[in-house]
This record gives sequence, C-alpha cells and structure tokens, in this order.
Amino acid sequence: MMADCIDDSQFAISESTWSPEFIQELLPSAERTALLYNLSFLCLGGFPKLERMIRDQAIETQMLFGTSEAVLLKCAGTSSNLVTSLFPILIKAVERNRPKLAVVYLEKARTWIKDIIRAVDDMVTRYDQQTKSVGNCTSDVFKEQKETGDKLNEHTVEMKALEDALVKLELELNKNVKDMEEIEKRIEKSTQELLYLIRNNRNYRYSFLWGLFSFNRHYNDAAILAKQAELNSLVSEKNSLRNQGWNIKIKRTDFQLQMANSKLQQSVIPNPVHLKEVQRCLDQIRQILVDFKKFWEKVSVTLGTLKDKTFVGEELIEDLKRMKKEFLDSIDDAKKDWKRFGVCCQRAQGIFSIQSRTAYKFLEINPSSFSEAERIKQYESVMEKLKKINPQGS
Repeated sequence: MMADCIDDSQFAISESTWSPEFIQELLPSAERTALLYNLSFLCLGGFPKLERMIRDQAIETQMLFGTSEAVLLKCAGTSSNLVTSLFPILIKAVERNRPKLAVVYLEKARTWIKDIIRAVDDMVTRYDQQTKSVGNCTSDVFKEQKETGDKLNEHTVEMKALEDALVKLELELNKNVKDMEEIEKRIEKSTQELLYLIRNNRNYRYSFLWGLFSFNRHYNDAAILAKQAELNSLVSEKNSLRNQGWNIKIKRTDFQLQMANSKLQQSVIPNPVHLKEVQRCLDQIRQILVDFKKFWEKVSVTLGTLKDKTFVGEELIEDLKRMKKEFLDSIDDAKKDWKRFGVCCQRAQGIFSIQSRTAYKFLEINPSSFSEAERIKQYESVMEKLKKINPQGS
C-alpha cells in the first residue's frame, strides 16, 4: 500500500510548524532587538568607546535584518508559486491521468524550495555569528567597566531593593523556562501520537501523505478528535506560559533600566544587561529560522515522495486514480493554507523591512547630547514601545 511505503520519520511535524502563523514568532524578537539596542545606547552612549562598540553591533544587526527581509520575500514568492503554478498542474495531472506532467512540476517546485533552504541555512549561520559578536561586545563592556575602576562602593536602599527584585524575577523566569521546556516535550509526544492515529486509520491512510501539503485537515474519528483536543489544550497552556514569561521579561527590563539610571547618576558604567537581552533575541530568531529550515525541508521531502511514490509506478498510479477525489480535496485545502502562509511571510517581511530601514534612526543622534530629563524621557518612550510588543507579534 502507498502509505506503508513511507518512512514515518520523514514526516515528524513539530508544534511550531503546525500552523502557517508560526513564522510570525520571528516578529516580537525582531522588534525587541532595535529597542534593546536603543536602551543600551542610552545607558552606555555617554562613554565614547562603548558608544562606538554598540553602534557597530547595531549597524551589523540592521544589515542582517535587511537580508532576512529578502529571504522572507523569497518564501512569500515560493508560496505564491505553489498556489498559482504547482497545485493547478497537479489538479490537471490527476484529472487527466498525466503523471509525467506532475513529475516535471514537482521537481521544479523542489528546486525553488532547495534555494530557500540554502538561503535560510545561510541566515542561521549569520545570526549565530552576530549573536556571538554581541556577546563579545558585552564582555568588552564588562572589561571597560573593570579597567576604569568605576564601581559602587556602597549600595543605596533603592539599589538594594532593585537588586532583590531582579533576583526574584530571575527565579520566576528560570521556572517559566523549565515549564516551557516540559510543555514542549508533552506537545511533541502528543503530536507524534496524533500522527500515529492518523497513519493507522484506514479512512485516512491515503490522505495522510497528500494532507501533508496542508497545514490542517478535518477528521471525524473519535480518537483522532480527542487527541487533537488534547494537543490544542497543551498549545493553549504553552501560549499562557509564553505570555507569563513575556511579562516577566518586561518587568526585568524596567528594573534593569532603573538600576542603570541609578549608576549613571553616579558616573558609573552600568552593566550591559540590555545587550545580553539583544543576544537572547538574536538567538531566538536563529532558533525559529532553524525550525523554518526544517519546515521547508519537510515540504521538499513531501514533494519528492509524491513524485517518486505516487506519480511513478503503475500500481501507485492506479491507487491515485481510485483516490482522485481525496487527492483533489487535499490540494484544495492546501491552496488555502499556503495562501495564508504566504500572507504571513509577507507580513514578517514587512516588519523586517521596517526594522532594517527606520528602527535604527536613534543611531543618528549623539546620546551624550541628551540632558538628564531628555534621557529619562527617551527611556520612558522606548519602554512604552517594548510593553506594546506581545509574544505573537505586535
């Protein structure tokens, strides 16, 4: 049977790629990055050597976002090509029993996708390099802090309260991270159990392969529906934890800002906490791009399997004829999902476009020129923007 010929391990689908909107997880990290650079600039820009270091890192990240924009545009274009070129050809090939036509276009589509995989892989490497570069910059700030001997000899009551609050928030955040890791494992287990049920249900054994074109399929089997409900509950729990972690990070940034301001008032170089957060944001983007690459690799494998196991070989072609309606319905579902995915890619591309063109305007201003009142006003303005960002993208 066709479904029995498939290597199940090829089609392990992570929860992050269960919906077309997963690409939007890139957005909050991209938006936070420029704002955190801005805070670093405000806190450390009064020290010329540190100002240059931050400026260099911010410009490199700005250029990286410009390249990311181009990759996302390519993804949007490929999604459009699948909808406007590949799917109509597949429909025609099935309706007219012309498998050779399908084979040619499936291979063409795989070529488009291989180009994306190479481009995303390059972006993953560049984000990794930039994350390390920001880490080196952070270390240099600590070194400069030590060499200048600018240390507080005594803690004010306010400083001690801020430090205690930050310690408490770090404990909360660590627990949140562990809870997120645990829920991810449960989601992965539930996802694999769902796929197992689908593969072993004779009503869906054929549509399983074709349904991989589509992000979501509708089932009426009780066990499958129950497992889907369980998975949806876990995803909801994960979203709640993610929101909780996001709020903790906002509070932490606020306290860190107050701490930096207290040190600046005493002409002391603050700790580069916001640069550390920049590192985390860049690494989050890198991790999502790794998932993005896996997603496209899965699509490439699916196209190859369709070509090799569905449109090649007499027995399988006969199966295809018999399951014609199911296949055509699956393509119709897939067209809707890929349109949504293309819109998500375009939206993400638009955000990266804004980030690469306008979000770094603060670099044009000399932070040393701000009075204390102006700097505090700038702090408050940036913090308001940070608070408006949410885990799903603002």
